[in-house]
Amino acid sequence: MNWQALVSPEDLAAALGRAELVVVDCRHVLADADAGERAWRESHVPGASHAHLDRDLSDHGKPAAFGRHPLPDAAAFNALLVRLGITPAHQVVAYDAGDGAMAAARFWWLLRLAGHVRVAVLDGGFAAWTAKGLPVDANLPTPAPGRYSAGFDPSQVATTDEVLGRLPGPAGWLLDARAPERFRGEVEPLDPVAGHIPGAVNRPFGANLSGGRFKPAEVLAAEFRALLGARSPSELVLSCGSGVTACHNALAMAHAGLPGARVYAPSWSGWVSDRARPVATGD
Repeated sequence: MNWQALVSPEDLAAALGRAELVVVDCRHVLADADAGERAWRESHVPGASHAHLDRDLSDHGKPAAFGRHPLPDAAAFNALLVRLGITPAHQVVAYDAGDGAMAAARFWWLLRLAGHVRVAVLDGGFAAWTAKGLPVDANLPTPAPGRYSAGFDPSQVATTDEVLGRLPGPAGWLLDARAPERFRGEVEPLDPVAGHIPGAVNRPFGANLSGGRFKPAEVLAAEFRALLGARSPSELVLSCGSGVTACHNALAMAHAGLPGARVYAPSWSGWVSDRARPVATGD
């Protein structure tokens, strides 16, 4: 196993039970923060443990400048990996209810931030798994403690100071993964200000999908190259509402063979925590 972006339900099913594999259920519902964990307790991919977006993949003790889902500290994330039974030698597969946005891609990106290469997202998530009639389990695993001690690579994270510094440049260096109506500022159900960061272009994470699965790599490569223009992927910054669905675009680009884009983790919610920062609306 050397899955680094996506894995199909069939390939994951064939690998179940292998000692080097760890599966993590990341299902989450924004409107009901406990719904994902309840669903895991009722039924999950055999052997899968659970990681909670709010408790495990975020640090809500941080101030508003870090956004609605602030990144956890590396030490706290290491402790999660130990609890999940993960070591640097494991192949890790994360999944959520379906498209990867809540919050398998976030877990994937955090592991990549910690330097873990062999981590992938189950393409189509639990919905694709069950649609194919693959086995499920209600037994809650008790993994042997893992071993992990890694820092986060700061070069993969864009800072607010960098975003501020790039505002005068040509548009297109920032991709916003939110829905078009939120990007344009027509509605804003979650944050106190509507609109987007000046210079951003909209790439809704849903555009990465077709029928609940990720589009073929060559299709995504063509779409992202059209957005990149003359830029390299490393020049691109990814954002969303709170740094979660931005990871979906990072995953799609990795699947497309275009790794290197960085995530602005505070994203829109962190940006508007300072009302003096500029806001754009429309397309």
